[in-house]
Formats: sequence, structure tokens, C-alpha cells
Amino acid sequence: MADDEKLEVLRRLDQFRQWHSLDEKRYCLVCGKLISGRQIQVDGGTRGNGPLRLGCPTEKCNSITMDWVLPTNEVLAKVEKLVAEERKAREMPPTAVTTDNSTPVPSHKPRDDFMSRLLKFALPFKRYS
Repeated sequence: MADDEKLEVLRRLDQFRQWHSLDEKRYCLVCGKLISGRQIQVDGGTRGNGPLRLGCPTEKCNSITMDWVLPTNEVLAKVEKLVAEERKAREMPPTAVTTDNSTPVPSHKPRDDFMSRLLKFALPFKRYS
């Protein structure tokens, strides 16, 4: 699809935010990635499966235009903080849990479930966007 045609499709199908160029970026609240207009997938159409649809380019992400917010400095700072916390949690050694008989047993629970924290972070943006 030509660039000017793709930009027109973005403008027509994204009823939540304006697109001025394909180089603009959006933050996907579902997968947590920054995506550009050039990366957004356009599916369907006259030779495809029905009407045109926009989708996040991230593998296994099923977000739609409603889930893409403008990447403000505040949003980018919070995302960077979450990523740093996740990186730090992955680098920490597993902890041991003491059982009733005072025997330490390694814990296999993930520290600070990253997805639940990301969803808590993203929820206010979904409500008001």
C-alpha cells in the first residue's frame, strides 16, 4: 500500500487520534511498545477479508486504535521506569520460602508480575482516551 494511501486509511479509521504523518508514533497500551504509522498493519479491504482494519504490528498483540495513545513525556517516563524495574527483577536471584518445618524451599513465583503492573499503569489511559 502506498504511503499516501496508508496515511489516508489511518486518518479515516483511527477515530480517536489524528495522524499527520506515517512517522508519528503511538504507545500501545496492550503490548507496551512504541509503534509508528508505517508499522501499523492494515488488513482486509476489497481483496482481503471484508472491511479494512488497523492492527498493532507486535506479534500476538490484538490491540486496536483505541488502545494507542500519544507518547507524552509522562507516559514514556513511566514506561521506562517499569522496564527498568522488570530488568532489575529478572537479575535478582530467586528467593527461598521457609515451610512449616523450617526447611527453605526455592520460590518459583515471578517477582512483581510485569503484566499486572503494566495493566494497572495503562488502565487510566484507556478510560480517558
